[in-house]
Amino acid sequence: MEPLKLVARLWERIEARDWDGVAGLIAEDAVIEWPVSGERIVGRANFIAVNSSDDGYSDERSVELLRIVADGDLVVTEVEMPQDHVLYRAVSLWTVRDGEVVAAREYWTSPGQDPAPRWRAGYVEPLPVD
Repeated sequence: MEPLKLVARLWERIEARDWDGVAGLIAEDAVIEWPVSGERIVGRANFIAVNSSDDGYSDERSVELLRIVADGDLVVTEVEMPQDHVLYRAVSLWTVRDGEVVAAREYWTSPGQDPAPRWRAGYVEPLPVD
């Protein structure tokens, strides 16, 4: 499966909470990095455990794939995951080899979480609310 389609399928399986389906798309020794929280997830089993844990993200209701682009083995996605009181957005850089995700860097945040400094006010305008 080509890298773009594989990563699109990965997000579909995550939204469906089909952890066996997700596992089939992630290499056993994959490394996924979350620089914002300073964490590295090493291995398929740990990636599945983090995402499927009742203590973690299992209560999310939807995953909307906003954008996906690919250049060879590199796939970049932007997704949105609304929860009851917060909206999460992520930009993820996925590396695909031999039909599996072998690495990723994901940048997660919530809109407005990092307020703009006042000094930029004369040079910028607010983004429209989606």
